[in-house]
Amino acid sequence: MKICGIELKSNNIILSVIENKQFINTKIKKLSLEDDEKQESIRKFCNEFLLFLENESIEKIVIKKRAKKGNFAGGAVTFKIEGLIQLNPLCEVELISAQAVAAFERKNKIQLPSDLKKYQEQAYLTAYSRFLNQSLNN
Repeated sequence: MKICGIELKSNNIILSVIENKQFINTKIKKLSLEDDEKQESIRKFCNEFLLFLENESIEKIVIKKRAKKGNFAGGAVTFKIEGLIQLNPLCEVELISAQAVAAFERKNKIQLPSDLKKYQEQAYLTAYSRFLNQSLNN
């Protein structure tokens, strides 16, 4: 199964794709929503994201959740982007807590791929933790 892990930061989505425990070094590593108040910008973002999903044959998306309140709460734009991602008609979307990703990382000795960019690490761990948990449950 081809899984895309996503970390939401500011007006960006950081992408990391894995298939059968292997990191796939995609050409597109992040996408940005330029202006969340302009319909044209939102449509452009949605079209770019759907094209990415189609071109990479993504079967499942796993998003690392952000806090809704408190010091580490996600910004309004990240929640808008999350909603847009969840509305995609091409594949299933699942959210996983930051605590679950951190616990997975602590329990497992994970060798990060050498071609993984530093800013992609959390998106990769999000996808990888979901892949391994899904494999164990099947």
